[in-house]
Amino acid sequence: MVHGANPQDEAAAGASADAAWITRFGAPLQGAGAGALAGLLFAVKDNIDVAGAPTTAACPAFARTATAHAHVVQRLLDAGAAVLGKTNLDQFACGLNGTRSPYGAVPNSFDARYVSGGSSSGSAYVVATGQVDFALGTDTAGSGRVPAGLNNIVGLKPSKGLLSARGVVPAAQSVDCVSIFARSVQLAVRVLTAAIDFDAQDPYARALVLKCEPLAPRFRFGVPSQLQFFGDLAAAAAFDEAVARLQALGGAAVQIDYTPLAQAAELLYDSALVAERYAAVREFFDAHEDQVMEPVRGILAKGRSYSAADLADAQTQLQALAQQAAPMWRSIDVLLLPTAPTHYRIDAMQADPVTLNRNLGTYTNFVNLLGYAALSVPSSLRPDGLPFGITLVGPCGSDLQLAELGQRYHHATGLAQGATGEPLPPAIELPGLDRPATVKVAVVGAHLSGMPLNWQLAERGAVLVEKTQTAAQYRLYALPATLPPKPGLVRVPPAEGAAIAVEVWEMPLAHYGSFVALIPAPLGIGSLQLADGSSVQGFVCEALAAQGATDITHLGGWRRYIESRQLQSAP
Repeated sequence: MVHGANPQDEAAAGASADAAWITRFGAPLQGAGAGALAGLLFAVKDNIDVAGAPTTAACPAFARTATAHAHVVQRLLDAGAAVLGKTNLDQFACGLNGTRSPYGAVPNSFDARYVSGGSSSGSAYVVATGQVDFALGTDTAGSGRVPAGLNNIVGLKPSKGLLSARGVVPAAQSVDCVSIFARSVQLAVRVLTAAIDFDAQDPYARALVLKCEPLAPRFRFGVPSQLQFFGDLAAAAAFDEAVARLQALGGAAVQIDYTPLAQAAELLYDSALVAERYAAVREFFDAHEDQVMEPVRGILAKGRSYSAADLADAQTQLQALAQQAAPMWRSIDVLLLPTAPTHYRIDAMQADPVTLNRNLGTYTNFVNLLGYAALSVPSSLRPDGLPFGITLVGPCGSDLQLAELGQRYHHATGLAQGATGEPLPPAIELPGLDRPATVKVAVVGAHLSGMPLNWQLAERGAVLVEKTQTAAQYRLYALPATLPPKPGLVRVPPAEGAAIAVEVWEMPLAHYGSFVALIPAPLGIGSLQLADGSSVQGFVCEALAAQGATDITHLGGWRRYIESRQLQSAP
């Protein structure tokens, strides 16, 4: 059962769930009879062409009937999906809040007093409330991520140029992306896979090769050294929770200097780069400026005031900031950010539309300018019932890596799908990813969790699979004169042995050789039989080395032996 915003709240806020649609078809526009997306319904942001339907960009005077589908819409129809209609947006995709439309403010799907986020407001709302399976948005400065974060859904912002933008009304053409909204990462990736197609008729299309290996089980994620939530303590607490969750998934937090990213974000509206927004609709705007609503009108008009030299200077400044930011990727694999720093009520946004809108883009505006990929994923529901989302950002081409991590993260939250109350579907192996070959190795002594040599496993991306015991046919010895202290595990006839505690770790096969090379004699790697009868690679010891060593088999494992020594040495 779909549960959305309270109608009484909608009335009080001056927003309406009906405002999510600009054009809703009487019957879905059907695609191919079969295909990867057969049976799925989708919505299209109304700055993207659907043949036979008006494209308004949320400006009635601009409306024109499209004679052909946008390239990406055609791809999805060919894959079997059906279009239900065209959705509302901040006019000319100029905004991040969802209130800048003559077709009405789109409410938040959890509390209609609050903004939905924009500019892809309608697309996010109809996905969150279960009216369609997925939707297309656009993203220049965060329009495909902020509405996702504020409505508990997934917002996939592809690498720039990966999806064709032909048939899309530009916002700032050199940095525009078509984005995907869905209630699960797996569906967003399914749509992405169907939509990818190099389009030589799109001047900014790129034939990108996506990274096909998931991030290592042990990865590093960046966190800004200084965070801004504009006084929203609930959002700050939710982000702390997100950091802890990503650490639990194998990540190590690394503080990064956010300064060059923030400075790049400021260029979007506070430099000559804004001239590209004016250029996108110049012919219409010069003739019909009075038909454009504020504050969109003021933003577009500002673009007129810059010279070509000003634009060249701004582009050079942006490239300099990109160079400053680039070393960040040597110390991290992915960047973790709040999707939006806070929620705003609709009445507050309308009272201060420029400042509050800018605040919503604190963690999104720089991404396309610097050519990165990004994925907004639901993270939690705050104590006030409003959603909080996080964004994973990676270098160009990391789209599938972000999706794999994002799916694991989303499932770890235990959240329902959007505002529907429906549980997430089971996680799947995402298409396009190649799992690296791995090997399992059982450790018995100094490589156990918390022991002195465990770092040798961690730095090779190994992950603890299970804590178990060997079969009852081993004896354990404390080897003399080893530093750090090490045990020796020796296989003996079943009548003479016992079960010994071990940990089984899984590491990429590519790093296994370097790990084995670190093992000193008389230790080595051999086949180790576990209590369940299975066999894995594991630490073994030459039987000759046991002569003169202390037999500690009766303790059942190395950790118990270390604890007993610590007790003996205690005062």
